[in-house]
Amino acid sequence: MALRNAVMAALLEGEASGYDLAKAFDASVANFWMATPQQLYRELERMAAEGLITARVVEQDKRPNKRLFSLTEAGRAAVHAYTTERPSRPSAIRDELLVKVQTLDAGDATAVRAGIADRVDLARTKLARYERLRTALLDGRTEEQYLVGAERVGPYLTLLRGMDFERENVRWGELALRVLDGRAAQRCG
Repeated sequence: MALRNAVMAALLEGEASGYDLAKAFDASVANFWMATPQQLYRELERMAAEGLITARVVEQDKRPNKRLFSLTEAGRAAVHAYTTERPSRPSAIRDELLVKVQTLDAGDATAVRAGIADRVDLARTKLARYERLRTALLDGRTEEQYLVGAERVGPYLTLLRGMDFERENVRWGELALRVLDGRAAQRCG
């Protein structure tokens, strides 16, 4: 999947600056797509050159002017065309931590354990942020009410997937830590 498709998905929420898009990526799209601000800005420039988005400059007092981006009709058509394509194979896991876990018996188990603990902490932090976003999206409604009556349900469905992913990271990490702690205790005992 190209970054542009994720950018267009984010712009479906409405006009946004590059800064706003980077924050939105971090708060919503990040549960399924990661990009650095530099990658995002480069992609916005390419998309503007291709006519998929437009940018307008908003002058600001005591701050630099900002550019607000929005989808053009060609951009909306590109979103529609993208959704008609059959999805590629699901992404494969490419995770450096898992390579380290695979080799921990020949390496530094303490360092690997610290990496797993860091991953669990990060997953918990992201999960808490996703829970806050879920609460904001529901805005007092039940999930069923939201799914039936909301204008757009795609962001909510992807959020649920991101939440499940982070829950699984916590579950696996806690299991791995228990195993490593148990093995360490056996060696000491």
